[in-house]
Amino acid sequence: MKAARFHGKRDVRIDEVPEPDRARLGPRDVLVKNRFCGICGTDLHEYAAGPIFIPTAPHPYTGAQLPQTLGHEYGGTVIAVGAEVTNVAPGDRVSIQPLISPRDDHYGRRGLHQLSDKLGIVGLMWPWGGMAEYSVVNDYNVFAMPDSVSDAQAALIEPTAVVVYAAERGGVRPGSSVLVTGAGPIGQLQILAARAAGATTIFLSDTNDNRLKMARAVLPDVITLNPKTDNVVEAIRDQTEGHVGVDVALECVGAEAATATCIEAVRRQGVVVQVGLHVGKPAVDGFTLTFKDIDLRGSWCYSTLMWPRVAALIGSGLLPAEKVVTRRIRLDDVVAEGFEQLLSPAGTELKILIDLA
Repeated sequence: MKAARFHGKRDVRIDEVPEPDRARLGPRDVLVKNRFCGICGTDLHEYAAGPIFIPTAPHPYTGAQLPQTLGHEYGGTVIAVGAEVTNVAPGDRVSIQPLISPRDDHYGRRGLHQLSDKLGIVGLMWPWGGMAEYSVVNDYNVFAMPDSVSDAQAALIEPTAVVVYAAERGGVRPGSSVLVTGAGPIGQLQILAARAAGATTIFLSDTNDNRLKMARAVLPDVITLNPKTDNVVEAIRDQTEGHVGVDVALECVGAEAATATCIEAVRRQGVVVQVGLHVGKPAVDGFTLTFKDIDLRGSWCYSTLMWPRVAALIGSGLLPAEKVVTRRIRLDDVVAEGFEQLLSPAGTELKILIDLA
């Protein structure tokens, strides 16, 4: 079968690899025929500057190593299951929850699987991934999809879970005012998640006017701001109750300047949620953090138990994640039409789905 495999920086190849052997499935294994797979910002970072998360020596828990089949935002159809699998059956359409960790370590016993020290991720630290024709995952990695969720939407549950969790970390609730920094795929999903949580006034800041224009199509009443031409903090204060700033700011870039903007733009006793991953160690204005009595919170991945709830949000139309998809491509074109397009400074693409049919 074909698989898009990471061999090194700027070196992703479409390799021919053996198909999984269904006769050798473990008792809790699930064999999936992959359908759609999204290209994540993490995949882009690996392609452009990696390996970052991808292990160069065997992963201590999963055993994965280079070359790595990519793809952790995906869904498909169950082909076969191990003898002890009870949650899905052959023929089920599923979405993949890609986090892999012990069920019985300190965090696993508390249902906080995403926090495990031994965390592995399908498509980054696992022998299989979504950018291939088939994959093998654990039974706890698959969730059957209701008829209301399409195959393409099933591939969007993973990034949508990221932003739903971040909105919960920030305490976004009906009537909240929210700032999101960064109009990439996560930022644009984040404005949808904020609205689904009940936020009424939503600001989105980015330096790319193309992406701000796309955001207004995704959520027509979002208030877009470009720090190159707008005083973001003053504009937000002018349009919030009491001119004090937003209740919640969600930083979806991983840039020091964006974090600083969030700290300035949030009201006293507001909440700043760091969603984007910083490459370095940014400076944080500790004085303002203290003086304004602000909560600064990290948001790492999501609860692995969120899949049915996020699927319901998408399937009901309350969180139309499919609006961020700008292109579908074939697996053979993943480098030229996928990675390279998403890395273009023009920012004309948001979420690209690989069609594996």
